[in-house]
Amino acid sequence: MTSQTQMHTRCPWVDPANAIYVAYHDQEWGVPVHDDRLQFEFLILEGAQAGLSWYTVLRKREHYRVAFDGFDPEKVARYDEAKVASLLADPGIIRNRAKVAAAVNNASRFLEVQEEFGSFDSYVWRFVGGRPLVGEIRTLDEYRATSPESDALSADLKRRGFKFVGSTIVYAHMQATGMVNDHTLDCFRRAEITALY
Repeated sequence: MTSQTQMHTRCPWVDPANAIYVAYHDQEWGVPVHDDRLQFEFLILEGAQAGLSWYTVLRKREHYRVAFDGFDPEKVARYDEAKVASLLADPGIIRNRAKVAAAVNNASRFLEVQEEFGSFDSYVWRFVGGRPLVGEIRTLDEYRATSPESDALSADLKRRGFKFVGSTIVYAHMQATGMVNDHTLDCFRRAEITALY
């Protein structure tokens, strides 16, 4: 029996046979995020994804939540060499020293942004004028990897000392956290998410 959600038209990057992708697309991707902890989670996961598929990260997401203390930036910022070594020995996450070190560094930078702006949310949404940018995408080929806004946010994050925040990673973060709504014109989630604004 075909469920109603299986009959929906989705963005072309979603493999309907991949339950993890379907759930992520249908429930999270492009939904505006204003929770700092979730912003931090996506920041770490997008950095971990660099050079890999997003599916690889999504499969490990629950383990990441355990390994990184629920993505609490205050706890992650205090990680010492022993904790980093234990993370690098953990097969449940992507064991890349530069990415793990970046997560610890970025936690400290994240706290500095919170201190300056009151929240990371207040800081990051300034780069899209406080409202999601809505794409006009019809096909897979029309997706872009960066934007002027991701270029600006990436440059500012780098200036503040963040790592693994190139414009492509930042644009993916903006898509994930709903700063950009890049659901295709025929995707059922486009209108549902736009109705939230």
